[in-house]
Amino acid sequence: MPRALLIVLDSVGIGGAPDAARYGDTGSDTLGHIAEACATGAGDRAGLRSGALRLPNLAALGLGLAAQGATGRVPPGLAIAVAAEGAYGHAIETAAGKDTPSGHWEIAGVPVLEDWGHFPDTVPAFPAALIDDLIARAALPGILGDCHAAGVPIIERLGAEHVRTGQPICYTSADSVFQIAAHEEHFGLDRLYTLCRVARDLCDPYRVGRVIARPFVGSAEDGFRRTANRKDYAVQPPGETLLDRLDSAGRAVISVGKIGDIFAHRGTGREIKPAGNAACLDAALAAFRDLPDGGLVFLNLVDFDTEYGHRRDVAGYAAELEAFDARVPAIRAGLRTGDLCLITADHGNDPTWHGTEHTREQVPILAFGPGIAPAALGGRATFADIGATIANHLHIAPLAAGHAWW
Repeated sequence: MPRALLIVLDSVGIGGAPDAARYGDTGSDTLGHIAEACATGAGDRAGLRSGALRLPNLAALGLGLAAQGATGRVPPGLAIAVAAEGAYGHAIETAAGKDTPSGHWEIAGVPVLEDWGHFPDTVPAFPAALIDDLIARAALPGILGDCHAAGVPIIERLGAEHVRTGQPICYTSADSVFQIAAHEEHFGLDRLYTLCRVARDLCDPYRVGRVIARPFVGSAEDGFRRTANRKDYAVQPPGETLLDRLDSAGRAVISVGKIGDIFAHRGTGREIKPAGNAACLDAALAAFRDLPDGGLVFLNLVDFDTEYGHRRDVAGYAAELEAFDARVPAIRAGLRTGDLCLITADHGNDPTWHGTEHTREQVPILAFGPGIAPAALGGRATFADIGATIANHLHIAPLAAGHAWW
């Protein structure tokens, strides 16, 4: 029986979606703009990387051709002289928003068509009743922040006051999130997680997609830094996902990275959560080696998004893409006859774009494995075609949304 490996390169979009204007993202293109920056030297960094973006393995699978389908042009350095070695295409998100849960849920067959709740870009950003209830239920001395902010700068700005007062730092963004940053030692990691569970309950009436624990360590003297102990508290997917269907069929599911958090730990099977893209990929490949027939390994590589996209770090993003590309031969070597590997993304996060938020973009589809014939898949009308194809490949009943391409 066949197996499947699904890899989400978090935020590696390949060009603005047809409705990008609705989100202020017309012209955004994560992969294309990184490639263009590298071609002009703007992606150089001493000791890290230099020159044109080098993704020979992904290009051979059809990444440049997928980008061409989305934007009409092949990004610099991603052209190939011969036909693609895998099936390639691009997909459009039908769900409202440009956030991680909506992208992943649609990939897994559940597009969310209703708008998420968002907090306004004002100070304060949160409803007074929500904050009053949070303070009362969690016995807090108050909160700091209460605004739109990027995670690293707000911790740098308010970290010392947080340590002095014991007040957690609460902030949001253009995404449907309520984020809480607190010091692992002075506030306590378990206390932060408990606080986030309280916030999750209070945010439900506001249709907020995620409450995110953002722990950090350090001091005002030496600087503060976020740790790998982040946790996302997402709402439950509103329908039966690919993971639910596999779980009901008794199939093995192994979730690597933040997949467990994204799906509220429903149908996610054995969860593995190392720190960093390289460690997550190592864990996924090790798990795939022993995966039973009919099973799925579902991997999210979040560093593209959190470490480089949100921080608008073009050189860092380019280097991370090149590091992943170098691992593609190992991925291919781990596939046996009947296996399918599918590489995609959940949204964009163009590091050349204004602001620090996600960008509404199309995503690549790269499908390959022994016996998988190269093919041009064209533009897919929904991310759900990905989950539908995996369901068909693994011989389980069709999902409610999406159409398999074979």
